Amino acid sequence: MDDKVSRVDPKLLELLVCPLSKGRLTYDRERNELISRTAKLAYPIRDGVPIMLISEARSIEE
Repeated sequence: MDDKVSRVDPKLLELLVCPLSKGRLTYDRERNELISRTAKLAYPIRDGVPIMLISEARSIEE
């Protein structure tokens, strides 16, 4: 499969929250991550599955 970009079900995105801040997440299609602006963390999506572990999240500065 050449297309490595996974799609996130919009219904799933509505249900998921940041495990640290409990805030909303936004989907970054370019990086294939879920972004918590409140916690300044980006959670990776691997094989279509959001990895919602703080230890796996990437710190972001905006």
